[in-house]
Amino acid sequence: MRKVLVFIAILFLILTSCKVGQNYKGIDVKVPEDFRAKSPTLSSNEFEVNTDSLIADSLLDLNWFSMFKDPVLDTLVLEAINNNQNLKIAAENITQAQFNLVIQRSNLLPYFGYEANISRGNFINGNVGTTQNFAYGTGFMNWELDFWGKYRRLTEAAKAQILATEYGYRSVQLSLMTTVADSYFQLLELKKRLEISNQTLVLRDSMLYIIQARFDKGIIPAIDLNQAQIQRAIAASSIPLLEREIIKTENFLSTLTGSNPRKISTDSDLYSMDTTMNFPEVLPIDLLTRRPDVMVAELEVVIQNALVGYAQGNRLPTLSLNGAIGYAMADPLSFSNGTMVWSIGGSILGPLFNWNRLKRIADSEKSKREQSVYNYELTMLNAFRDVEDAYIEIITLKRELVARQDHVTAAKSAQMLSQNRYDQGQTSYLEYLESQRQYFESQQNLAGTLRQLLSAYSRLYRALGGGWKTFE
Repeated sequence: MRKVLVFIAILFLILTSCKVGQNYKGIDVKVPEDFRAKSPTLSSNEFEVNTDSLIADSLLDLNWFSMFKDPVLDTLVLEAINNNQNLKIAAENITQAQFNLVIQRSNLLPYFGYEANISRGNFINGNVGTTQNFAYGTGFMNWELDFWGKYRRLTEAAKAQILATEYGYRSVQLSLMTTVADSYFQLLELKKRLEISNQTLVLRDSMLYIIQARFDKGIIPAIDLNQAQIQRAIAASSIPLLEREIIKTENFLSTLTGSNPRKISTDSDLYSMDTTMNFPEVLPIDLLTRRPDVMVAELEVVIQNALVGYAQGNRLPTLSLNGAIGYAMADPLSFSNGTMVWSIGGSILGPLFNWNRLKRIADSEKSKREQSVYNYELTMLNAFRDVEDAYIEIITLKRELVARQDHVTAAKSAQMLSQNRYDQGQTSYLEYLESQRQYFESQQNLAGTLRQLLSAYSRLYRALGGGWKTFE
């Protein structure tokens, strides 16, 4: 008995120590010291790091949007997280990956089955013309020993696939939250534009009334009346367009939050949104562990590395143990005339000559592994670019916003002066219309720039992998 236990222990050590292929050792990448947009005077210094030495950040700040101080936005984001169908689909991917791990682990264990048979006939070993009964039942076992570790490589790939689907879920969640925020900011912009257009229409209605009265008295020419009618029609035509876009945006937000199309009430005004947030304390190297798409790309390398080992293992002989035990009898209704049967043995099965098919399969998997490394590097570069783009957008849009506000102030003053000059007969109606048009456009441009700045903050949130801690 002791010898048997020693043999089993030695066999177990041999089986667990052998594993074809190479273990994953991370990826060597070059990372900039800091973001260019955050430190314009920074030289483009880089340093090399191996991804296997980094610790993944699995947290996702779901409360980051509270920094905008808008309860409606907070509610929409939480509704989307709880009800969005794409997020539920991503969650099912995790469940499927977990089931797949159980399937792959089962390859390491013995397979047990059974078989039973009852038959009646003239058997070869019986008397000629004599009909006989025969029945048997057996249980059998087959265990393919994972001597080369190829099934452990599949298990390794399955574990990495679970992590990849979890990060994929986080990526969908991150994309969903930023899409909700962008759509909400767009809704605020459209409502502000509608408010501006309605105010402009009221102003142009009143001016048209005055111009019509002056024309009727023969004080002004017909061209002034025509211009007033044109400007009034332009203002009126923009209103249904904006109303249409508002409803479509509300419908889109409803879908994102997992509900039927509905009206989205906005308590906040676009101009009341906070745009004074500071830049986060995040370095480029942090993106390698914060961005879910970067983590998924690295896990694809891990998976492909394991599949290379599995493909190499398929080129080697397969070792199996098998056994069976059962009972055979001539009379299915009587066990007294039967006999016990059993067998135990082993087998080896391996490829001999297959025109290098298995070798080419392994080579193909190696090529896919290299491809996954390149994809990781590309994903990493895109992550750096996303943050740089978001940073520079925020920096320049803040400056642009100040200029837009100055433009609105100056255009409003110019419109008031032009109206006074026109009322006193010191300027033409066309000059007054031009000042009115410039004031209208300056307000619309201000709303657009402010929305772009808010969306840039949202894109920065996504580019950083979800949330941040600002400088004190």
